[in-house]
This record gives sequence, C-alpha cells and structure tokens, in this order.
Amino acid sequence: MQGMTIRPYRPADLPELYRICLLTGDSGADASGLYHDPALLGHFYAAPYAVHEPDLTFVLTDLEGVCGYVLGCRDSLEFAAWMEAVWLPPLREKYPLPLEADTSRDAAMIRLIHKGYVPSSLADTYPAHLHIDLLPRAQGQGQGRRLMEVFLERLRQLGVPGVHLGVGRRNMGAVAFYERMGFARLQTFSWGYEYGLKL
Repeated sequence: MQGMTIRPYRPADLPELYRICLLTGDSGADASGLYHDPALLGHFYAAPYAVHEPDLTFVLTDLEGVCGYVLGCRDSLEFAAWMEAVWLPPLREKYPLPLEADTSRDAAMIRLIHKGYVPSSLADTYPAHLHIDLLPRAQGQGQGRRLMEVFLERLRQLGVPGVHLGVGRRNMGAVAFYERMGFARLQTFSWGYEYGLKL
C-alpha cells in the first residue's frame, strides 16, 4: 500500500500502541473481545518499552494513522530492573491480585503484572528483545521486514551484540517471518518458542 512510512515514536503515539497491542494480542489476531480491560496487554507488552526506551520504538503509519510498531529494549536485565522499580508498582496498586478461581484473561494478565518481567535465559548472549505488531491492513506487504530492519540497525548503532524474542506456538505467521529474518530457534516451551539473532 502506498503512503506507508516508518518514523520514530512520539509520546502522542502511546494510545495507538495500546490499541494495536490489543488488536493483535491473540497470537496476531484481534484480542479486544477477550479482555474486559482493554489496556492490560499494552501495560505489559507495549507501553513500558516506549516510555523507557523511546529511541528504540518506531511506528508504521499510513493515511489512516499508526498501523504498526516495533519496540523493545537494548538490555533485558536492565529493563527488568526498571520495570520492577518504576513501571509495575503503580500497576500493582491499581490491579490487586485476583482470586485463584478467576480464570479470565484479565486475571492472567494481572497475575503477570504481579509476577513481573522475567528475563529470558538468552539475555546474557542476546541482551536485547523486541515486540513487533502490525494491523491487518499493513500485513503482507513487506512492512514488517522494513520495521525490523530499522530496529535492528538501531541496535547495531548502539553496539548491542544480539537480540531475542518469544513467539506463541499458534502464531505460525510470525514464526515464518522471524525465520525469514534470520532468527534462529533456540528454545522451545509449552507456550511457544524463543528465537535469537546475533548482530
């Protein structure tokens, strides 16, 4: 599609990051019908990255507005410490731990907020990690590759030696995309896979 451009993140984009995170939050499909609180996914998987490392956040825009993003951190151990010290405490106050009997998606995300971000065992060798999400209207046109290349080039400028990411087992489109981008599957879990790329 014509008119798609990649630009650095601006603070005014934050609501769009939340929206796209939700609209792609079910293994790439729309998760808006699965959550009572539409902000929960973005609180964990999108907003903290843009707030903490805006220079590693890039958005894809078209004539309708923001339609994709790539974001992440250069040092997953440092990011985990920042999450614990700064980002998560107010969220834990806002969202008390749910009852054990609550098996809703919201409850699962709130438990994750209380558990905190746990760095991958790959973080020593591949310290950076990322999340990339595109709305359906931006998919299948090479825009994901463009976004990823901008992000990886920024990591190289920063001297980061490697980057890792996780992908859900059901998200086969994303699995194929990462493998085309040169990521190697390094770990397999019940929920999915972790990939790494040396820079």
